[in-house]
Amino acid sequence: MNPQPAVGVALPERVHAPDTVQLMLYNAILWNGHRIHFDLPYATEVEGYPGLVLAGPMLGDWLHQVVDEWLGDAGMITRVEYSNRGATYIGDQLTAGATITAYDPQTGELSLDVFIKNEAGDIVAPGSIGAKLYG
Repeated sequence: MNPQPAVGVALPERVHAPDTVQLMLYNAILWNGHRIHFDLPYATEVEGYPGLVLAGPMLGDWLHQVVDEWLGDAGMITRVEYSNRGATYIGDQLTAGATITAYDPQTGELSLDVFIKNEAGDIVAPGSIGAKLYG
C-alpha cells in the first residue's frame, strides 16, 4: 500500500468477529490462563459475564494491525497507547479503525487516533498510535 497521509484521513476499517478457537489460541500464546477466556460456565456462573471475555491485549493488537496494514512497507509504528474501556465477548462484532490527527511531511511523523467499537458504535478501546513514514 502507498499511504497518502493527511490530517483527518480515516484509515480503512477492519471488522473482527473472533471465535472460541481464536480466543483460546491467543490466550495460549500469552500464557493467559484466566478462565473467563475459555471456561464458559466459570465466566458466566462464577464471574457473572454474559459470555467468554475477549482478552484486552487482542484489542490492542487489532489497533496496531489496522495502522500497520495501512503503512505496509512505507513506514513503521513508533508508539502505541490504548485503554480497554468496556468488556467484549465472543459473538461481538468489533471494528478497528484510525484517523490521522497530525502529520509532519518534513519528518514523516504521524499521529493517529485509533479505536475499537462494538456493533452499537460504542468505543470500547480508544487509543493513539505514533508512526513514521520512510524517506
